[in-house]
Amino acid sequence: MPVADLEAYEDIPGTYLFNRHRSRQGYHLNQCFMSLLKVENRQKFLADERAYLDAWGNLTEAQVAAVLARDWLGMVKQGGNIYYMAKLIGTDQQTFQYVAGAMAGATEEEYRRMMIEGGRPIEGNRSKSEWNKRGKG
Repeated sequence: MPVADLEAYEDIPGTYLFNRHRSRQGYHLNQCFMSLLKVENRQKFLADERAYLDAWGNLTEAQVAAVLARDWLGMVKQGGNIYYMAKLIGTDQQTFQYVAGAMAGATEEEYRRMMIEGGRPIEGNRSKSEWNKRGKG
């Protein structure tokens, strides 16, 4: 896919294409998430999150900060893949609806209600330029 095509996706609000760039960017972050499949790793992580993340030695400070803040959208922007992030979601004993709500700027209940009612409206959400017109951006 040409770069121009990839850049076109960046204009869609809330869309962060998981392309080869983000895959490379998030490789170590996603491997760290995968390590949480093991009970002993989850215990080490929960005991001292910063030390666990630092022990990887190859995470960027932005990635570490996003994990520590549970900035779910920040993790995606730093190359996190939601399927790998699921290991952290489970470690935190949260639901996907909670995380999706957090990424959408809503509570879990608000997100659930929005999805039951058919999801986010397309009007105003096709392009970030529409947000600027409505004072969102």
